[in-house]
Formats: sequence, structure tokens, C-alpha cells
Amino acid sequence: MPQLLKDVPKQPSDQQLEAEPLRSRFVIIFDREGYSPVFFKEMWQKHRISCITYHKHPKELWPETWFTQERVVMPRGETVTMPLAEMGSWIGDQKNGLWVREIRKRNESGHQTSLISTVFNQEGREVAACLFSRWSQENFFRYMMEHYAIDALCEYGTESLSGTIQKVVNPAWRHLDQQRGSLKSKIIYRQARFAELTLHPEAKDKDIAQWEAQKSALREDIEHLEHEFLHIKNCLSTTPKHIPWDELPEKDKFQRLAPSRKHLMDTIKLVAYRAETAMAEIVRDKLSHPDEARALVRELFQSSADLTPDEAANTLHVRIHTLASPRTNLAAQHLLDHLNAAEFTYPGTTMKLIYTLAVPQQTSLPGP
Repeated sequence: MPQLLKDVPKQPSDQQLEAEPLRSRFVIIFDREGYSPVFFKEMWQKHRISCITYHKHPKELWPETWFTQERVVMPRGETVTMPLAEMGSWIGDQKNGLWVREIRKRNESGHQTSLISTVFNQEGREVAACLFSRWSQENFFRYMMEHYAIDALCEYGTESLSGTIQKVVNPAWRHLDQQRGSLKSKIIYRQARFAELTLHPEAKDKDIAQWEAQKSALREDIEHLEHEFLHIKNCLSTTPKHIPWDELPEKDKFQRLAPSRKHLMDTIKLVAYRAETAMAEIVRDKLSHPDEARALVRELFQSSADLTPDEAANTLHVRIHTLASPRTNLAAQHLLDHLNAAEFTYPGTTMKLIYTLAVPQQTSLPGP
């Protein structure tokens, strides 16, 4: 969070925040795994940062009459209609909880998707648009892993973690948590076996004795496991989940991969992605299927080209070979026209780049 407070652009000043009590510095959006009333409260009261996420523990369904059809404008400008309802809700316990805005969307089956927010200076449909478009984040990471290998290992060197700054999971807590899970599974299994043991109404004395012995053994086993489960649960409540790295036992200490090369490679990949995005926006206007824009740009990146330097004219001609179809050639030519108008020079030289496509230029889209 200190890094975000430093790097996020266009943050309001302290004077603006004081003059507008409902305004925040910026908004962070995340999935329900990050749900924490304590965190939400700290972000708002300490930093004036708003949070939007899914409600992890929504209560009973709201009446259908509460919902109204709202026109929601998504981040890319498209407009959709959603049945939305809103009310204030208290989340968390009495000490660490807080009041938040709860906004619900109702789908055709009657299911209600609940989100909570500490964004107090925007309309509910604007808050809903922020979260319901969050799938673009997952799409981004999936795209970057598939086409830019952003998850690839590019560093093998290691370095030590920095003492008290870095907190890690306590091995003792992890061991207790594993024991708790194992005991819970054993208890559930034996309770199921206990419930399955039934006695036929016309059972003989021998069968009754055997049934009673099995029931008694299972009951004793369950009671023993429940007692052990309670002990482990009490131990967990008094064992810190995270501890400073310096407090780890020597046998559990580890080193991390050196981050410098990874940061550099990720920065280069993000710059390349932004360049691809800018070019995709240009070619999208000339495509009958706008969602194919990125595929076309990737095809251009991988296509063959002839390089012809002209020292006298101080130019470098880049002649790109024809693409798959006339439609894609037309869109590619549209992009090349923009690049030529920008008058880029080849890096490290003063030679002007001139792009051409090795097909006759078309002035209109061909017929179907």
C-alpha cells in the first residue's frame, strides 16, 4: 500500500479530502478472497482508500420489488442493463466492523450477486460497473501468460529475505492447521459410519450385541477425536499465523529468487503489451470483428518483412509481406498509415521508418 500511495497518479490533496469527506484517494478492486472488514476499515480511516469486492457473507435474499433496471456504462463505453438494488450494511464484528454500501444484482434465476463498497461519492451503478468488469483483470493475466510468458522463470539467482520486514507463514501454525483438517475429516467419516449402522427390527441377540459393540467403539473413537480436535483448535487460536522471517527455525528458512531481472522483464513485457493495445485500437476500426484486432497485430509482429536502407534519403523501408486475407491487409495498411504519419526513426539512428505492405492498397472493404 505505501507503494500505491506513492505511485497512483491524480490523487487528491489533503485539503481536497478534508473539503470532501466522501472522497477517497483512489479505489482498489479485488475478489472475495481479499474480503476483510478490518482491512476495509483501516484503508478508509487511515489512508482514505476505498475498496470494492464481493460480499463474502451475504444475508437473506432481498425482495424482488427492491430491484430496478439500471443502465450501467462499462469501462470501455458499452452500456448494459442490470437489475440493481442498494442498502447500507454492517460487516464485521462490533469492534472492528464498519458500515458499507451493499449493492446486489439479480439475475433471471433469482440469484443475487452481492458486492460491498466504501466508495461513497459515486452512484451505485458506477460502483457495480467497476466490479462486474473486473473479469478483465483475469483476462489480462491469462493473455500475458499465453502470449508474453509473464509467469515464466527468468531468474535463477537467490537472495536472503530482509529480516523483520518480511512475514511468512508460521510452520507451527501450518502443522496445527494440517492436523485440524485431518482430524475434521476423520470425525466426519466416523460420524457417517455411525449413522449408517442400523439394526433390523427382527435382529437376533447376537446381531444386537455386535451392533452395540460397533456403535460403542465408534462413539468412543468420535469422542476421542473431538477432544483432540478441540485441543488443536485451542492451540491454533494462541499460535500466530505469520511470524517475521528472522524468527523462523533454521531448518525452515529459505531464500527467494532475486527480483531485479524479473522486474525488468515484466516492465519490458508491459510496455510491449501497451504498444500492442494501442495498435489494436487503430486496426479495430477496419475490422468487421473488432475482437480479432489483437490477433491481427500479433500476426503482423510475426510476419516476414524486407528491410531496404536508403542512406542518401536517410530512410529505412520496411516492406511487410501480405497477410492472410484482403480484409486483414486493409486493416494492416490502415495501421501502417498511422505509423508512417508518426515519422518514427529506427532506434539508435536518424533513419526515418517507412512502412509498406506488399499488396495493392485497397480503399474500401471488399464485398461479402
